[in-house]
Amino acid sequence: MAKTPSGKITVPDELRDVLLEFTISYLLEQPPDVVEFAINFFTNMRDNRKEGRRTSSPDSIISEDDEPEILRKEGRRKSVFAETYDPSDDSDEGQKAVHPKTDEQRKSLAESVKNILLFRSLDKEQMNEVLDAMFEKKVSKDEFVIKQGDDGDNFYVIENGTFEAYVQDDSGQPKLIHTYKGKGSFGELALLYNMPRAASIKAASPGSLWAMDRITFRRIVLKSAFRKRKMYEQLIDLVPMLKTLQNYERMNLADALIPKVYQDAETIIKQGDSADGMYFVESGTVRITIIGDNNQETEIKRISKVRYFGELALVTHKPRAASAYSVGETKLAFLEVDAFERLLGPCMDIMKRNIDDYETQLVKIFGSKQNISDVR
Repeated sequence: MAKTPSGKITVPDELRDVLLEFTISYLLEQPPDVVEFAINFFTNMRDNRKEGRRTSSPDSIISEDDEPEILRKEGRRKSVFAETYDPSDDSDEGQKAVHPKTDEQRKSLAESVKNILLFRSLDKEQMNEVLDAMFEKKVSKDEFVIKQGDDGDNFYVIENGTFEAYVQDDSGQPKLIHTYKGKGSFGELALLYNMPRAASIKAASPGSLWAMDRITFRRIVLKSAFRKRKMYEQLIDLVPMLKTLQNYERMNLADALIPKVYQDAETIIKQGDSADGMYFVESGTVRITIIGDNNQETEIKRISKVRYFGELALVTHKPRAASAYSVGETKLAFLEVDAFERLLGPCMDIMKRNIDDYETQLVKIFGSKQNISDVR
């Protein structure tokens, strides 16, 4: 944590992201020794970053759960994950929580949750389950939504209103650490860790929240993470370039991939644009084109399942030199540039060697060398 000139404590976004990544990995792996797992996890994370550094998403919201404080309290550490959940044993059968909403409410809620870190990788069906499961909670000024030390019951997304987060200092006096003004979310870490609340949240004005109960929250978040990891681990196993990765690196890559679906003839990347990431083809076909000296767009190749594209612009740090379009419905796994630099260092030499191969292909097509920074 850091203090502003006014003495207000702020929780860095990157700290929250790292703790969420560690928590979900622990819950999926369920190792017998949490301390040993933590040592290995953070050691590998440090080693994998090499020269690159992961930056937190601008959409990340500061959490009210000051998790480092939780982890420092020896008396609490023993009860971490007392309530276990095994996503591999959970079937889709059974009644799901559904709370009716107007079309306007649903649209507003969807906008509020779409960029929350925990929900960014959900597919359309899973996101609909999130929207169904959340229920509205009205609060009045000075009402406490969460009290420090209480059991975690719900995860909250702000619809409107101002909310203040307080943590008791050593003298037992509440200290303001953050103010949410009309947007944000809080309460997730206490639910994932199954720990008492580490902060209090008080409404500074009348407001409205969307809430999700603990059991539904853990099931949706952990099960989606489990499914996503297993699905992308299978995809990674089929990509020859990724054979150079260690098992731990492959799991981290699977967790970092973001699903994207394109309909027929949609633009995936555009020649001349800056590179924001690379893509792996999960299903469907991608058509690659390039605009030559005659200003005509020419198709140079098609890419299908278990192939990848868009990586060379990241390697060479140049704009896209080709465009990519979907052929029919196409499902891709997208790796953001920050995650690319952090996770694919071991594959960099292979990708650099591919540059010469692409140049040879272009010479055959156009009869002269082209800018081949990203022709895939």
